[in-house]
Amino acid sequence: MTAFPVFDGHNDLVLRLLKGDATAEGVANGLNDGHIDKPRAVKGGFAGGMFAIYVPSPRDAAAREDEMQKPSYDLPLPDPLDEDFAVGWTERGFDALDDLERVGAVRICRTVDEISATLGAAEMAAVVHIEGAEAIDRDFARLHAYHARGLRSLGPVWSRETIWGHGVPFRFPSDPDIGPGLTDAGKALVRECNRLRILIDLSHLNAKGFDDVARISDAPLVATHSNAWAVTPHSRNLTDRQLDAIRDSGGMVGINFASAFLRPDGQMNDDFGLDIVLRHFDHLVERLGEDRVGIGSDFDGALVPKPITDCAGLPNLVAALRTHGADDALLKKVTHGNWLRVLRLTWGD
Repeated sequence: MTAFPVFDGHNDLVLRLLKGDATAEGVANGLNDGHIDKPRAVKGGFAGGMFAIYVPSPRDAAAREDEMQKPSYDLPLPDPLDEDFAVGWTERGFDALDDLERVGAVRICRTVDEISATLGAAEMAAVVHIEGAEAIDRDFARLHAYHARGLRSLGPVWSRETIWGHGVPFRFPSDPDIGPGLTDAGKALVRECNRLRILIDLSHLNAKGFDDVARISDAPLVATHSNAWAVTPHSRNLTDRQLDAIRDSGGMVGINFASAFLRPDGQMNDDFGLDIVLRHFDHLVERLGEDRVGIGSDFDGALVPKPITDCAGLPNLVAALRTHGADDALLKKVTHGNWLRVLRLTWGD
């Protein structure tokens, strides 16, 4: 394992398992394509991260990527999901993570000490994250049950509407100030997550929802996989005002490798160099400080830059940061230290 193990704010490996594009045994043995498996993780220093359980909408992801290669776009949001369908899919996601642990691909971690103990191991440290809380009931019984199964991070919305609030559409150019924020139920969900010490992910919330969380939450503000709107004016990215609120709360941002959120032209095209990633890095460090920037790759859920390609390519990013002037202390913070800091604050470890 590299001297700079990467703890990642967001990946969608579980989605590939649930869609049948990968198997737990394939992840353990390197028999699948995609961005993540155990052999490539060891090679690239991918030590683990937040493993998202995400319930997909029927819309064809390939069609969305085609639309996002135009100079501007405004994709319609999918319809809200049926709760029973979301519950079934989410519980299969927990089972898939259990399968990954059974075959030795991951260790499910519930504390920062468990993550730290796994950073040098062959298995990936897996923190359970739910992206879009459609499977959570209004009485929070399932929230408590999922917490008992290892849930430690939750995004109230993916981009589609939920009973908890409203997300941002895939729109370029656009700022994130689109639509209303959290519902009353969503505000109650934030308070319950605070009580359970579950991290609240801001990455897909619109501006008003972000502000609602900032007013209500007593935890650091965290966007697990987002970039700088000042570099790429995409609705999914964070404005300087939002970055300042994250900084003031002691939170952090994980840099998203999705091409459309990195490229200044907003296009889903992976043919570009790491200099664009470094532009986002510079802006985030300037607004947030060195202690509040990490990586939130979106591996297995996005088209990532060709110089990275998959988790085995992470040393290319580390080398680019080194050439850009990052010393050992900063590299340790960006690759994993900042995530351990904010998770310790959030979880009360």
